Amino acid sequence: MTLKGRETRQRIVDAAADLMYASGVAAVTLDDVGEATNTSKSQLYHYFHDRNDLVRAVIERQRQRVLGHQRPILESVRDWADLERWRDQILATQSTRSCRGGCPLGSLANELSESDDAARVQLAEAFSSWEQLIAEGLARMISTGLLSSNADPAELALGVLASLQGGLLLSEMQRSTQPLEIALDAALAHLRSFSTSQSERDS
Repeated sequence: MTLKGRETRQRIVDAAADLMYASGVAAVTLDDVGEATNTSKSQLYHYFHDRNDLVRAVIERQRQRVLGHQRPILESVRDWADLERWRDQILATQSTRSCRGGCPLGSLANELSESDDAARVQLAEAFSSWEQLIAEGLARMISTGLLSSNADPAELALGVLASLQGGLLLSEMQRSTQPLEIALDAALAHLRSFSTSQSERDS
């Protein structure tokens, strides 16, 4: 594919991802994507075998967006202050968009998991990558003695991500960051129960 072709394909995927995030996968047709990108149906079929192929590309694009946003701060996690900054960043992002729309990956998972098994597997892999980023940060805290060696980074990371996803869903529904704040604070409080510092456990 030429550079121009790659750019055109990326532009289509970006537009489709935005449309599907705003309106849901089921509501967005190829005609909608073509209109938004000034692309003919024949051009769309040049880059994608069918609508399902486009949906797969959208899932990958949203994985890139979400993990691209999450990776820098999660890869810098070394202590409790770093985790608090991660929490604050998520809350700020949700507040900026007035709690309209939840997690781009979570929204896709909610809509596609029961109707498209290939999409479910692709999304599960994306969430696994996200969990791994969290787990690696927690493992660093274990290595520096801030978390007990008895802590299981993978298990704790799954709990943190589950809290985040639930908080985002309730935040979107209530148009308030309060559910998300409570969910994240509960997740961090659970992590602190594994702290090696008594003062940290009591804080």
